[in-house]
Amino acid sequence: MITRKIFVAVLIVFCFALGLFAVPEYVNESMKIPSHPRLLLLKGEENALLKKINKDLYWKDVHECVLEEATRIVGLPVNGRILTGRRLLSVSRENLRRIFILSYACRMTGQKKYAERAEQEMLAAAGFSDWNPSHFLDVGEMTMALAIGYDWLYDKLPRSSREKIREAIYEKGIQPSYNESDAWFLKAEHNWNQVCNAGIAYGALAIYEDHTSEAVKLLNRSLESIRLAMKEYGPDGAYPEGIGYWDYGTSFNVMFIAAVEKVYKTDFGMNETEGFMETGMYSQAMITPSFHTFSYADNGPNASFNPTVCWFYSKTQNPALFYLQKGLYERDSSKRFVRDRLIPVSLIFGAGSGTSLRDVAEPTKLVWAGQGPSPVITMRSSWSDPSASFLGFKLGSPSVNHAHMDVGSFIFEAEGIRWAFDFGAENYHRLESRGVNLWDRSQDSQRWDVFRYRTESHNTLCFNDKPQSVSAAARIDDVIETEKKMSAMSDLSAIYKAQILGVKRAVSLVDKKYVVIQDQLNVGSQFTKVRWNMLTEADKITFTSINTAILEKDGKKLQMKVEAPVPIRFYRKDTTPVNTCDSPNEGSQFVGFEADLELNKVQQITVWLMPGETVPDTVVPYSF
Repeated sequence: MITRKIFVAVLIVFCFALGLFAVPEYVNESMKIPSHPRLLLLKGEENALLKKINKDLYWKDVHECVLEEATRIVGLPVNGRILTGRRLLSVSRENLRRIFILSYACRMTGQKKYAERAEQEMLAAAGFSDWNPSHFLDVGEMTMALAIGYDWLYDKLPRSSREKIREAIYEKGIQPSYNESDAWFLKAEHNWNQVCNAGIAYGALAIYEDHTSEAVKLLNRSLESIRLAMKEYGPDGAYPEGIGYWDYGTSFNVMFIAAVEKVYKTDFGMNETEGFMETGMYSQAMITPSFHTFSYADNGPNASFNPTVCWFYSKTQNPALFYLQKGLYERDSSKRFVRDRLIPVSLIFGAGSGTSLRDVAEPTKLVWAGQGPSPVITMRSSWSDPSASFLGFKLGSPSVNHAHMDVGSFIFEAEGIRWAFDFGAENYHRLESRGVNLWDRSQDSQRWDVFRYRTESHNTLCFNDKPQSVSAAARIDDVIETEKKMSAMSDLSAIYKAQILGVKRAVSLVDKKYVVIQDQLNVGSQFTKVRWNMLTEADKITFTSINTAILEKDGKKLQMKVEAPVPIRFYRKDTTPVNTCDSPNEGSQFVGFEADLELNKVQQITVWLMPGETVPDTVVPYSF
C-alpha cells in the first residue's frame, strides 16, 4: 500500500517530469554548495565577525543586547500552536525571532544552553499538526525559522532531533508549496511572494543533501518567482505597499538574496533589478524628523532601527543610509530592537561590512521621489533638525495591495507636531472577526466601508461624497526643487472620473517653512461639492475668520488660510468611527471645509499651512 508521503513525492517528481513546474535553470546539481552551516554565515566565519563587532561600541552593544535576549528566551515557555483568527503568523514570527537569536548566540559564544533551547522550540514546532498553509506567510516564516536553526546548529543537534526537524521542514514547509490553492504567492507581485519564496528557499538549502534534485528545482522556482515582486521597485525604489510592508517584503527579499549569494557566490542578476538598490533610501525618506513614518496605506506610524538597511549599506557603501538609523538606535533606550526577528542580520551585514553607525553622512538631497505603482514624494527642510518641516505626497491607486482610498493625500510635520498625518493601519483580525470582507479591492467592496480606508478619512479631495475609483491611478507629473521651494504636481482626474472633468493637485514646501496645497478643478455642468480634508493631531482648532483657522498643540500654532473663488464652509469633526468593527482614533480630529463649485469653469483652491509666526513671502508656489 502506497503511503501518503510516498504518493506525494512520486506526484511531485511526475509533475516536474511533465514540466508543470518548469522554470529557467539558475542552479543545478553540479554546483557544489558549502557544508553546514551554509545560510548567511559559513562555518568558521564567527571569529572574524566577532572581531569586527568588538572593535565598535555600537555593534558591540547590539551584540551584547542580542546575547542578553537569548538568555532571556532560554527561560521562556516553548511556543504552542495558537491561532489568532485565521493566522498562525504571530507564532511563526516569534519562533523565527527566538530560533535566529538563540542560534546566533550559540555560534558566537559556543554555549550549549542556547542550542538546547532552540532545539526545544524547533521540536515543538515540528510536532504541530501543520504550519497553517491556508495562510502561507505562516509557513514561510516557520520554514525559515527551522531552516536557520537546523543549519546553524547542525553539529550540535542530536541525530534524532535533526531527523524530526528535517522531516518537518520538508512535510510542513516544502510540500504544501506545491498546493496551487495555497501557493498562489508564486504569481503574486507583493510581500507574500518575497516572504514565502524566501522561507521555502531556506528550507530547500537547509535540507539540500537529503532532497538534492527537488531542492534545486525549488530554488530555481523561487529565483524565477521572486522577480515578479522585485520588478515593483522600479523605476526609483518606491515600495508599493508602503514603509511598514517595505520592511516586511524587502527584509525577506534580502534574506533570500543573501542566502543564495552565500551558497552560490552570485545573486543571479537580482541586485540589478531596476530600483532595487535605490530602495534603501526610500526607507529613509519615509521617516519624518520626529521619527514617525509616512504611514500611508496599511502601515504603522513609528519608525525603528532596521536591520535590513545594513544589507543595503553592505552593497552600496552609502553612509547616508545609516544617518537616521543611528538616530533610531540612539533613541531606543529600552533596546526594543531585539524584538526584531531578523536582528542578527544587522551584525552580519552591518558589523560585517566593516563600518560603524558612527560613520554616517547626512543625506544631501532634501527631496526624494519615486514613481511605480504607488508614487510618493517627500520634501524636508533638513535631515538633522528634529523641528524641521516635512511634506509627503502620495499618489497611486486604491487597487494596489494594502492601499487605501488615499490618492492625492499629504502629510505635514513641523516643529515636532504632526499637523497633517495619516491613520495608517487598521487591525486585520478585528475587522475579519466581525465579518468584513477586507481583501476584496473591487469598487463596491466592504473594504471601503472601513473608516480608516475610505476617501473621507484621508488628506485628499472628495466630490459629492463619492469614493475614489479603484480602477484608476495617478503618478507624479512634475517635480520642482529650488532653494526657495520644493513642489510636486499630479493629475488626479482619472481617480475622480465621472465626478468632475479634471483635477490637478500641487503640493509645495516654500522657503523650507510652510506648505501650500493647490487644487485646480475643472467643473462641468453638474452640481459639484468638494470636500477638502485634513487629519490632524492638533488638540485645539479655532476658526478666526471665514477663511482662516488656527490649530494648536503643545504650545505650538499653525495657521490654515484658504483662498477660494467660492464661499467655503469650515468644519471640525471628531474621528470617532460609526462602525463597531473600526478601531478608536484617540488624539486626532478632522479639520477642513466644503464648497459648492462654480459650474462650467476651471477654478483653483489654495490652502496655506503656516507654522508659528510664519509670513508667506512672494514666491508663487506652483503654476499649473
